[in-house]
Amino acid sequence: MFHYTVETDKTMEEAIQSLEASLKEEKFGVLWQFDIKETLQKKGFDFDQPYLVLEVCNPKEAQRVLSENQLVGYFLPCKIVVYEDKVSGKTKIGMPRPTALIQMVNEGDLNDFAADIEDRLIACIDNSI
Repeated sequence: MFHYTVETDKTMEEAIQSLEASLKEEKFGVLWQFDIKETLQKKGFDFDQPYLVLEVCNPKEAQRVLSENQLVGYFLPCKIVVYEDKVSGKTKIGMPRPTALIQMVNEGDLNDFAADIEDRLIACIDNSI
């Protein structure tokens, strides 16, 4: 599966606060929060689902992987989404798997790197629920 997604009973705000704290422990920072609902509504589109995209980065790891293959920058920084599921009403946290994304650059040497980042980000997500 190309993504990892979990569900929590926390509100979106609580989940994001917990996620940010967990990411900080792994030396990842949130560079930007993109509020899709707000942006679409400002552009005149009807979209009522709370949906945030967090762009997260560990500068040391980004420098390391970009030094090996600049194409990896096409999917950096890492994205983590936090949204309210329309059906269940629960908060969901998810991300595309770095191991799935790294396959697009077709360089086997980076698979272990992607697996490490994926494991660390999954741990951060799991710790935030």
